[in-house]
Amino acid sequence: MSQIEEIKNRLNIVEVIGGYIKLQKAGQNFRALCPFHSEKTPSFFVSPARQIWHCFGGCNSGGDIFKFVMQIEGIEFGDALRLLAQKAGVELKKQTPEYKKSQTERQRLYEICELTTKFFEKQLEESKIGQDAKKYLLGRKISEASLKKWRLGYAPDVWQGLSDFLFSQKYSQEEIRKAGLGLSSTKGSFYDRFRGRIIFPIFDLSSKIVGFTGRVFKNKDDAKTAKYINTPQSLLYNKSRVLYGLDKAKIEIRKKNVCILVEGNTDLIMVHQHGFENAVAVSGTALTLYQLNILKRYSDNLLIAFDMDAAGQTAVKRGIDLAQNQGFNIKVVVLPEGKDPAEIISKNPFKWEKALGNAKTIYDFYFHNAFLGKDPKNPEAKKEIAKILLPVIKRIPNKIVQTHWIQELARKLNIKEEIIEAELKKTKAEPNKPGRNYQIPFSQN
Repeated sequence: MSQIEEIKNRLNIVEVIGGYIKLQKAGQNFRALCPFHSEKTPSFFVSPARQIWHCFGGCNSGGDIFKFVMQIEGIEFGDALRLLAQKAGVELKKQTPEYKKSQTERQRLYEICELTTKFFEKQLEESKIGQDAKKYLLGRKISEASLKKWRLGYAPDVWQGLSDFLFSQKYSQEEIRKAGLGLSSTKGSFYDRFRGRIIFPIFDLSSKIVGFTGRVFKNKDDAKTAKYINTPQSLLYNKSRVLYGLDKAKIEIRKKNVCILVEGNTDLIMVHQHGFENAVAVSGTALTLYQLNILKRYSDNLLIAFDMDAAGQTAVKRGIDLAQNQGFNIKVVVLPEGKDPAEIISKNPFKWEKALGNAKTIYDFYFHNAFLGKDPKNPEAKKEIAKILLPVIKRIPNKIVQTHWIQELARKLNIKEEIIEAELKKTKAEPNKPGRNYQIPFSQN
């Protein structure tokens, strides 16, 4: 028996695919919305008896567990082989054709990222400045258990600390560069990308490390130093496709049938630490259609909990537009201005729970923001509020729902509904284009 057949025999296709998307029993088979194309009626079927899957809809794709993992993870056969061998508890023999095929460039980069994480973890625990960084993190109420769970580390403030370590492990300069961990100066010298920073490893859906976020430490008041830097796009890491923490949150999202979306690494760690393990964070600078499509595999319900400063409010509105087009049921967690989830939880976790419980519907959120800091009795304020809300109301497709919000605006402004309706006819609907990839102002606290 080949090792491929051994892996197939040990794994249940329903369990493997069910780890990625929501499957529903349909007679002897299971069905779901196809994760490989957009659809409203399930056309994706899994056959436990035959151990195969097939989409009878738009993409008409199908195959075995290897084909599914390759497509869903966007990886080559060799990488899918290693991943499934690990799940099945099968040790690949080094001399087999399967093993040789699995030794891809991606595998070398995964190894570099894993070794790099161990290097940074050791620095956090054992170096003098690393211990200061650890005290800082503990001071922000991040627990020892969370430091280990999220594998936080420290990058020493030297030019070639990590590079020298990786060279000693027989990795080349080019491989280190391809992993996004090294740079060359104009004079040709090679140096570490991450120096003097607290390190947050970034995990893919299989909990393998694909990149890093580095938060400045010690010289944080230097205006020339970026507070955060991230791994650039690489063979492993694509910020538009990764959601920080999804590997740890996906099961809880499915169980609770709701996903909490936050902005920063620290926000997410604190939210998980206090028992809300169905949360993820945007990675880098964007909330994208690809990320939303991944989330939709686990739940249609989204709670957006971004900072409520000006940038945060803009991010929420853009995120709402994008998620609405993908058919999500959305609520917004309204936080005190200038406060983020990590800060609220560290001071009073009950305030965070209360904010979640009081999450607003989309239109309640728009109304809340439009009236914030304005006197609805003032004629100019009335005009400004109406200018914000009328385009939003205009695009509501359901006339009953639209009429409700016309009445609500008329009541709050103390104006007759007929006047609001007349102004609404002159108003252009706020654009809400499907497929647009909004770049969201991102605060990695």
